[in-house]
Amino acid sequence: MIRKAKAVWRGTGRAGSGNLTTDSGVLAQTPYAFRSRFENEKGTNPEELIAAAHAGCFTMALAFRLQAAGFTPTELNTEAAVTLEPEGQGFRIRRSAPMLRPSTETR
Repeated sequence: MIRKAKAVWRGTGRAGSGNLTTDSGVLAQTPYAFRSRFENEKGTNPEELIAAAHAGCFTMALAFRLQAAGFTPTELNTEAAVTLEPEGQGFRIRRSAPMLRPSTETR
């Protein structure tokens, strides 16, 4: 299975802007920029997309594990936090940590 996404960037790093598109169409020329990535301006950024992927994968895998153990999950709620830190001339993702939220229920 291959899943693809495309990023387009125009201009310099700080003053430029870009967009992200996925083959599924969920992201269709979704804008992102320096300020949405590093200054919390409204808009998406690669790190939150990694966090969303990690939370989604972890939660679905947990549902399968619970089912295999004889439980039927009614709702699983996971939040993932990606930590981006400066390193040398660039940045590094230091950590991606999923955390199951307290509203998780099973029967």
